[in-house]
Amino acid sequence: MTELVEVVAGWPLAASIAAAVTVRELRAGRRRTALNEGLHELRRPLQSIVLAAGSGAAPRVVEGSAQLAAAALERLDREINGVAPRPSREVVAVRPLLESAVGRWRGRASLGGGTLALRWQAGEPLVEVDRHDVAQALDNLIVNAIEHGGPEIVVEARLRADRLRMTVADSGRASRPESRRETPAELLARLSGRRRRGHGLAVVRRAAAAHRGRFALQCSERGSLAVLELPLAVDGVKPAA
Repeated sequence: MTELVEVVAGWPLAASIAAAVTVRELRAGRRRTALNEGLHELRRPLQSIVLAAGSGAAPRVVEGSAQLAAAALERLDREINGVAPRPSREVVAVRPLLESAVGRWRGRASLGGGTLALRWQAGEPLVEVDRHDVAQALDNLIVNAIEHGGPEIVVEARLRADRLRMTVADSGRASRPESRRETPAELLARLSGRRRRGHGLAVVRRAAAAHRGRFALQCSERGSLAVLELPLAVDGVKPAA
């Protein structure tokens, strides 16, 4: 009887210890995820810089990628050292951000035998965002289509009421030519895919949520369609020049 009482009396302590261990493991898991996302966002612009250096891309492409790498490094510093983030929201024109993203990755698409086109049908919209967050989200959507989708990729922008709708569509894996599988770009993508854990799409979801936007992804053998919507800023469309 005494032994039973001791066992019962020990349950609250055991439960408290188990709860503490679970909380610690959850925190460690979240921190590991945040650090992996930070590494992913640092790796992405560095890849773009390497591609640009090898293809003779315009200096502005390299400059834009360098700015994204610096922003990703600053985010890693905050995560590791607990530095408070600085306010970084501003009203920006989206078209240059999207044009820069397409310019950064057009060479990567062509290395795999594909094409990357931009269709702009949205006037001159303004949004209040962290420009680096949005640029990183666009990079991830485009590269995801290049590595996992069909060779023909179209990035499009339209206005929908008080929101800007940006889409990235590909022509589907079934349309990939057999010869594409042996290109250096495809071999590198398959190798890096062994370590991929979906950090890119997580970054897109985080950016959409942080800016009161919406992200959706539809996939099939006929192609994938990624949709990123952002609310317009007050007086969010500049008059056409």
